[in-house]
Amino acid sequence: MATPSITSTTTPIFISTTTLRSILSHKTLISHLKSTLPNASLSLSTPPRHSLSTSQNSTLLLMPSFSTSPSLPYIGVKLVTSHPQNSSLNLPGIHACYTLFHSLSGQTLALFDATELTLFRTSSISGLGSLYLSNFDSHVLVMVGSGNLSPHLITAHLSVRPSIKRVIIWNRTAEKAAALADRLTREKGFEGVTFESNGCLEDVIGLGDIVSCATNSEHELVEGVKLKEGAHLDLVGSFKQTMKECDDEAIRRGRVFVDNEVALEEAGELVGAFERGVISKDDVCGTLVELIKGDKVGRKNDKEITVFKSVGSGVVDLLTAQLVYETVIRDQIGQC
Repeated sequence: MATPSITSTTTPIFISTTTLRSILSHKTLISHLKSTLPNASLSLSTPPRHSLSTSQNSTLLLMPSFSTSPSLPYIGVKLVTSHPQNSSLNLPGIHACYTLFHSLSGQTLALFDATELTLFRTSSISGLGSLYLSNFDSHVLVMVGSGNLSPHLITAHLSVRPSIKRVIIWNRTAEKAAALADRLTREKGFEGVTFESNGCLEDVIGLGDIVSCATNSEHELVEGVKLKEGAHLDLVGSFKQTMKECDDEAIRRGRVFVDNEVALEEAGELVGAFERGVISKDDVCGTLVELIKGDKVGRKNDKEITVFKSVGSGVVDLLTAQLVYETVIRDQIGQC
């Protein structure tokens, strides 16, 4: 994929959600991240994410990343607002914008409506983790949460585990889970997969070959004792120490992997487990890059429980923006 050249006439472009959706698929993004993450992690500088409380329940996140490598000449910054109370307003809880610059000239290249970019990259990281950690013949996916991220997570897991034929959705508000199940049942691309909702999480956790969680919960939802033998637990929602989606038993039972080492400092499930002596940081089995490179072994057999905790990173944002931007530029050149 061609990288942009530096010219005095470079005009920033706006990449809308419609354009982004026409370019990205979870399958192509997972493939892109798998091939680019190991090298990009070496060439990219990613300062710690800034998390600022703008009110009692709202957060502003600033996520920068930059590289001077000729093959990846970008600076990217994402601004994210998290307003969990938006559900009562029938609005998404997460909004974001992303700005891409040329790292050698500092020129502004593109501005993204990054809400959708975030949904794609977050779910694709979970899908990539699942590729290494879930059982190859997984049949049942339990989706905990039914917000905007949930259908993306479902699609990402299905893209790497086409053996999944049953998806069970749970949400605190049962009507929302039922609405998502009904919507996905009617959508194209899910032939052969059944979608259903269930109002009792305790009853369905034990059915999941993969259990994926995307909530803003500050109280454990998944009880580790109920996870079935061979299950893969995908934890996406928490991004600060006060948040958690599973109990200590789930962490104790599983072989734990993280998307990056920041999770060891930010994820409430892990920080709490460290503090209580459930596991230590040394017990965490590895990062996603180590799995991709083969430095760490993922799933060892079909009976062990695996846990993947992601908190996101500027590296993945930039690589996702790279794929979209360079595709747009290539298409523009092709039309000339």
